[in-house]
Amino acid sequence: MIPATLAMLLFAFSSVAAKRSVSLLGPATASVLRILFAAALLAVYAHVWGSGLRGPALGWFIASGFIGYGICDTAIFLALPRLGAQLISLMVHCLGAPIAAITEWLWLGTPLGATEIGAGSLILAGVAVALFPVSPAGSAPAKTSSPGLWALGLGVIAAAGQAWGAVLSRHGQLLARDAGQPIDGLSVTYQRILAGVVFAVAWWLWQRNQGGVRKAGDEPPHFRRAWPWVVLNALSGPSLGVACYQWALVQQKTGVVMAIAALTPLAVIPFAWWLEGERPTARSFSGGLMAVAGTIWLTVR
Repeated sequence: MIPATLAMLLFAFSSVAAKRSVSLLGPATASVLRILFAAALLAVYAHVWGSGLRGPALGWFIASGFIGYGICDTAIFLALPRLGAQLISLMVHCLGAPIAAITEWLWLGTPLGATEIGAGSLILAGVAVALFPVSPAGSAPAKTSSPGLWALGLGVIAAAGQAWGAVLSRHGQLLARDAGQPIDGLSVTYQRILAGVVFAVAWWLWQRNQGGVRKAGDEPPHFRRAWPWVVLNALSGPSLGVACYQWALVQQKTGVVMAIAALTPLAVIPFAWWLEGERPTARSFSGGLMAVAGTIWLTVR
């Protein structure tokens, strides 16, 4: 539970840092700089102190990164304009955990117990209550077109990509452990991030060719103001955050780890309140209480 909770908190801080860096550099540039910096740090560690590109599960980790970083992130990017940040986050977190649990049960034969299912369901219900998009009080519903089946399908693909990437990663770690060659979380993260680097660079090049690398309004990127947030985002998200996530997958079932990780959008709330003055709503507070109750239940049991 400790590594899963650490991963969740690091992911939450990474989200706030990412928002700051995107506002200063634009999404494509901020994303590619973040993942390149993280990959460079992980490469130094992995090749000097860790496992580098060695190990019996290298292929599984690269496949995991291809699905988790590539397919999942690409689907999120394509679905965002139609679904919005809240709804896509809700779909990825609340669908990803049960997809991972069912996949691991059918493939690896590790079903969840009754307590894990009950506590995980309470966590996901709390996240749904806090994040489900609604119109502000006293305002008319926005007259927007339906997102369409294809956009909802992209949200499901993103959730499945996150789930299957995590299951593949756990499978690879169990194989390495059973072979007597366990791999530390930072080395696993390095092996997985290689596919993410390819996707991020390809996306940046495509955006550059389309003229969409710079921020809205054609303002010049503010690299001097943005680099601390890029570094913090790289350290807390794709480096240390994912390493703690991989650490957790060795110790707990994928469905349990993803249920804890689903708390990330709620954990962003106090960070956003502290750094940006965004006060939480009563609904987000009540949903957060439900999710925390589920986490305590899961931890105690």
